Amino acid sequence: MLSRFTRNITSSVQSELALSESNEAAGRFKTAFKHLENAHVLGQSSTWWHVRVHWLMLRWALRHKDVGECLGQLVRIVGAATKTAIGLVPVGNTGGADISPFKRLPLTPEHQTAIEKAQGVQ
Repeated sequence: MLSRFTRNITSSVQSELALSESNEAAGRFKTAFKHLENAHVLGQSSTWWHVRVHWLMLRWALRHKDVGECLGQLVRIVGAATKTAIGLVPVGNTGGADISPFKRLPLTPEHQTAIEKAQGVQ
């Protein structure tokens, strides 16, 4: 059973994933990955979305033969699967291998609003 947050954040995460797919199809690979990062920020408090987005980042890295990103995503998939449910997620972290998986980052106002709405804060 999916948590209330997972259900509530789904449309926001799926919108970012759709943007990622369309940018990848158009050959805008860095922009595609940026949308995966946005999906990560939005969904990282949900084990389902956290693991799913890291899986999609791994698939992106495999398609682009980015060894460092592949290795980073393998580690992050394990962390997302085992740590999210107990609240060990660094808010705002973009999820890419170019940043420490423990580093907190500021949320954009749009991400903050979407997350608060999904949490039922607003």
